[in-house]
Amino acid sequence: MRTTVLVSAIARKQLILLTRYPLNTASQLVGLYIFFALLFFGGQAIGGPAIGESLSGLIVGFFLFTMSVTAYAGLSWALTREAQWGTLEQLYMSPYGFGRVMAVTVGVNLLVSLAYGGFILASMLLTTGRTLTVDPLTIVPLVVLTLGSAIGVGFVFGGLALVYKRIENIFQLVQFGFILLIAAPVDAYPFLRVFPLAQGGNLLQRAMRDGVHLWEFAPTELFVLVATAVGYTVLGYLFFQRSSDKARRDGVLGHY
Repeated sequence: MRTTVLVSAIARKQLILLTRYPLNTASQLVGLYIFFALLFFGGQAIGGPAIGESLSGLIVGFFLFTMSVTAYAGLSWALTREAQWGTLEQLYMSPYGFGRVMAVTVGVNLLVSLAYGGFILASMLLTTGRTLTVDPLTIVPLVVLTLGSAIGVGFVFGGLALVYKRIENIFQLVQFGFILLIAAPVDAYPFLRVFPLAQGGNLLQRAMRDGVHLWEFAPTELFVLVATAVGYTVLGYLFFQRSSDKARRDGVLGHY
């Protein structure tokens, strides 16, 4: 019951923030769509019909990129806002515990990232006229597990935000890294599967472009996906806990 109350409170808070500043929310979505439109129409102008050969891969990759950035950066943004508002230290006084509050915050951010991704995917399909296989029983589990590794990275940066405060500039570098990992040629270089987003990006491409169902993937492929999701999430959370302890010891928890 207590956990249900916590989830409800954080979800309501997130909804209020999204609706109270509608221009900011809309600008995020419009900005993502404009970025894709520039890639699509610019590619058509430069490459002509050749872009059609890679268009499906571009759509799926951008779909995953949108959600992964929102999922990994959400915790750091939330911590930065709490520090600016002067309410970060109050979260440590919560009877639920700071770690649980942040974990639920990450879960709510995951739902927001799925909503953003769904909007961007629909917009891309309408703009390009391309048809992809969107089977919820396959896509949703693959996306959630793929974003698990991004969430692990988010916990790491959340911990860094507690200790070093302003780390927004690093986000840009990580986003470029995400692009490379989503497009990683894991079939040619199998060792890349253990990196965040790489295995999930490959499976999601095959599911949406080729219509492969979840139960048709090899068990070893799904095992790698689950292992990377759980592994990065656990390691990231442990790093976050250590960083929060350091911030408290150094007396910089509420600083900004």
